[in-house]
Amino acid sequence: MQPDVDAELVIRVQQGDQRAFEMLVVKYQRRIERLVARMVRDVDLVPDIAQETFIRAYRALPNFRGESAFYTWLYRIAVNTAKKALIGLKRDPLLTESAMASLSEEEGEGSRVENELSDGETPESLMASRQVAEAVNEAIAALSDDLRQAITLREIDGLSYDEIAELMNCPIGTVRSRIFRARESIATRLKPLLDNRQGERW
Repeated sequence: MQPDVDAELVIRVQQGDQRAFEMLVVKYQRRIERLVARMVRDVDLVPDIAQETFIRAYRALPNFRGESAFYTWLYRIAVNTAKKALIGLKRDPLLTESAMASLSEEEGEGSRVENELSDGETPESLMASRQVAEAVNEAIAALSDDLRQAITLREIDGLSYDEIAELMNCPIGTVRSRIFRARESIATRLKPLLDNRQGERW
């Protein structure tokens, strides 16, 4: 099983095998980068924060006792590292995202999409899909930290309720409640947009 593989690699790192740590980095780098990207919303910062996460993990590994899964432990380090980076930069992650969006439009990134339309797609249908995606992102961003973290772990990372309960250090009933409330909030914000689209094919 995967956790056993991780545990074996951790033991090897603790015994001085740097190659074993490199294998853990390769295994989890993409997941950590995706996690960081959802928190800081600034593509330029993601690699640095992910790298800092692994540096901190490497330094802390001698004290890792295996009381939780390695990824659970690494996840917490990544979240703390990203939060510290945001505080240090005094950046608003949502402002950063909107600034990036406007910048990419100025550079003509949007025009490339129209050249890559597949059969049956039109600029209008693509625009409608993009509006829904943006509305979902805005709805998630508007959630409280606890609700946003729970729904993200469930819907984007695909973790089980048990895994989320362990990561968030709360009972499984609390996890279910947070995910339910998050879904309700997102659905409420999306309803006007979807109602407007009823009857349209897109």
